[in-house]
Amino acid sequence: MCPITKSAKKALRQSEKRRIRNLQKKRKVKNLLKEVGKLISQKKIEETKKLLPQVYKLLDKAAKVGLIKKNAAARKKSRITRLINKIGGPKSQQ
Repeated sequence: MCPITKSAKKALRQSEKRRIRNLQKKRKVKNLLKEVGKLISQKKIEETKKLLPQVYKLLDKAAKVGLIKKNAAARKKSRITRLINKIGGPKSQQ
């Protein structure tokens, strides 16, 4: 379906640009979460802790602009932190 009016054509261009930008950001979030998951499964706690602020920042920004919902971002941050503490907890207390 092709837009007819000038404003509709512009709106189509804008939405296409936004869609591409949103997909890129979503992919970036997904890849970072996968990377953290791999590091956790390999029990590389120090590297994971270094990545944690980056993950938090990316998730918070994604939630802020509406890319993902606020509670989804909070849930993901919570789960990652819980996994890190579960694996690295006993060692750091000794």
